[in-house]
Amino acid sequence: MIEQIKVTINGKKYDYSKDITLQEIYMEHQVEFKYPIIIAKVNGRLKELSSTLSEDCEVQFLDLTSSEGNRVHVNGLVFMLIYCINKLYGNGAKIEVQHSLDKGLFIKTSFKLTEVKLDNIETLMEEVIKKDMPITKLTIDRIEAMNYFNEIGDATKAGVMKYNTDNYITLYRLGNMYDYFYSLMAPSTGKLKDFALTYINDHGFVLRFPTVYINDKIKKYQHHPNMFKVFEEYRGWADLIGVRNSVDLNRIVSTGKISDLIKMDETIQAHRLLTIAKDIYDNRKRVKIVLLAGPSSSGKTTTSRKLCLYLNILGLHPVTVEMDDYFVDKEKTPKDENGNYDFECLEALDLKTFDKNMQELIDGKKVTLPKYNFALGKSERGKTLQLDENDIIIIEGIHSLDTNILTSISREKKYKIYISPLTELNMDNHNRISTTDNRLLRRIIRDNRTRNYKVDDTIAQWPSVRAGEEKYIFPYQDESDATINSAAIYEIGVLKTYVEPLLYSVEPDSPQYEESKRLINFLRLFLPIPSESIPEDAVIREFIGGSYFNAK
Repeated sequence: MIEQIKVTINGKKYDYSKDITLQEIYMEHQVEFKYPIIIAKVNGRLKELSSTLSEDCEVQFLDLTSSEGNRVHVNGLVFMLIYCINKLYGNGAKIEVQHSLDKGLFIKTSFKLTEVKLDNIETLMEEVIKKDMPITKLTIDRIEAMNYFNEIGDATKAGVMKYNTDNYITLYRLGNMYDYFYSLMAPSTGKLKDFALTYINDHGFVLRFPTVYINDKIKKYQHHPNMFKVFEEYRGWADLIGVRNSVDLNRIVSTGKISDLIKMDETIQAHRLLTIAKDIYDNRKRVKIVLLAGPSSSGKTTTSRKLCLYLNILGLHPVTVEMDDYFVDKEKTPKDENGNYDFECLEALDLKTFDKNMQELIDGKKVTLPKYNFALGKSERGKTLQLDENDIIIIEGIHSLDTNILTSISREKKYKIYISPLTELNMDNHNRISTTDNRLLRRIIRDNRTRNYKVDDTIAQWPSVRAGEEKYIFPYQDESDATINSAAIYEIGVLKTYVEPLLYSVEPDSPQYEESKRLINFLRLFLPIPSESIPEDAVIREFIGGSYFNAK
């Protein structure tokens, strides 16, 4: 008699034969999803569809509209993309997955790209999808994997194997090609049908796909020249100093030269911010307000205070105004779809008073600003200000770049700055380091250090934080006059020393366990970097502690 197990799916119990695979049962539930089921959770643990079920369990199927499924979908697309390029243009045709760009990934090619070539790549990918080619998982000895990647000319992948302490490595096979990905993988190419390719230049294109925030269709591509330029500048500097990926960084750490890299990186960061300060100074006759915005854990506090120091050196006198002081009284705050107060929406601010106060300050009038009492949820009387000739207003806030604020003040009087840690470092040519992951690591450390938050709580809140950023910050990034990349090229190794022990505090029965485990596995690819050489005014000090500005 065949042994049976009970599998609970969406609250309903099903009887299946023991050792049945998820692949064998997922089609019964595909009708409940808009996109192909691509992965599953078994008792809260992520499993590939090839996994077998050997005991009673609860299964949750996922498609690309989940963060976990989306990650699998994107990595599968990259794998298929590499396969198709090699088929069309030979094994010497290489790509480098560099950074996010307009809800897609910018990919650089080693060969000259044309729109016709890109069309050919897209056509072959569609053919491979129709064939539903299997993607096979295999586990091999780490040294064997290192030798394989050296043999095919992928020294960076071989380097990743060198700094990986596992005895065995998981590789994936598509056709006759093997590769390593920092992710689980779809069982076959037929699951990867949702994508588009957009030509950018003769050595680059954007791989586009649905996201968890725009999951009804693939977003029409919109180029962001400011963001693209900043990424290119930082990538160029990384190339110049020879630090393109985790292997390069680990090599510098292992040879005892990390202090020199930290000094170089912080010097270039300071120079870039000073350049922005000089630009503001040069336009001081017209610029009266500096507005600074960026997503969570971008280092806005340190950057704005450091900018104020530079402006002081140049002869301007920055006056800081807090947008949070313009919150309406709590009972007037709009509520979200769940009935909770939505303090992030624009309507939570008294825009009329904010606009009036800033205009009066610019006009040289004496103005009494509000002060928001967060304990009482009410606006109270605050400080009185009157600007002198060399005074300039500095405003930092989530809505600072929104075109719906300060509408009575002409655009030429505003200088807008967008800030984000735009990570230019890769793990290897096919596995990038997500800016979002960088920010999450920063936030986990700071929340624990300054608020005593549990890691579980920070991770659980992160999707809500991200949703707010997608709605209130990212749509206005092109409004900026300057974009600041607050990521340090060395920082993942530093963050590792602080965040890794915290991530281990997440218990296996926590809903956040899988995410903490993913981050731990990611950090294992980096050697730890001590913080002793990091200056007190570095952005990363805002998160790990020891900041000159926090001491003030």
